[in-house]
Amino acid sequence: MMCGAIMATSPTDHVPDTTIVRLRHISKRYRSGRREFLALNDVSLDIESGEWVAIVGPSGSGKSTLLNILAGIDGADSGGVEVGGRSLVGLSEDRLASWRGRSVGIVFQFFQLMPTLTVVENVMLPMDLTGRREEKLERAMTLLDRVGIADLARNLPSELSGGEQQRAAIARALANEPALLLADEPTGNLDSATGERIVALLAEVWRQGTTIVMVTHDHDVANHATRIVSMRDGSIVEDTAVAATGRKA
Repeated sequence: MMCGAIMATSPTDHVPDTTIVRLRHISKRYRSGRREFLALNDVSLDIESGEWVAIVGPSGSGKSTLLNILAGIDGADSGGVEVGGRSLVGLSEDRLASWRGRSVGIVFQFFQLMPTLTVVENVMLPMDLTGRREEKLERAMTLLDRVGIADLARNLPSELSGGEQQRAAIARALANEPALLLADEPTGNLDSATGERIVALLAEVWRQGTTIVMVTHDHDVANHATRIVSMRDGSIVEDTAVAATGRKA
């Protein structure tokens, strides 16, 4: 005779948590001389894995500050910050830098490539210090081919156009295969035609599985995302889902 019983499981048991970003009641102030500015005012935001989120708003709305807090570059004065299941609150600068190098890729408006390193050396720079140089070089070249500038691998950044530098910066941001890509005005320093090519490249990265959070002032660029978060005076004032353009399975 069998003893015991088989326990029924709920359909919600063991459902994986797909939330890659959790912000809870984030506030951030800056001081300039005697003045104090409230950059973020009690902001809460969830972002699911696989989303492409555009953060829009006028200058001074808090959108770049929000991105910097997601990257662990700035710390919030209050509230909870969790990215990829890791709380960033209270981490030392060394731990934040280590986490950032492994877990997120960052694309800056002004590229921030090291001027004395070649393009391929810039892409190799974030890679783990362990491992063979030949393997890292091969991966860097693969990434440069992916963004369409493998032929410029041995050039210095100063020898590249703005669009080519941004492509190199995207390759560098993808060096450690981050689940989350943060882009701060990735087309803001480019002409419209080059900007369109960079957006197309970001769309390809997104379709291949990377979650993207992008700050932009350009609503045409924002409309490529799957979700638009609008900010004003340090607060989220609108959060709208938009039609996706199809992702690879």
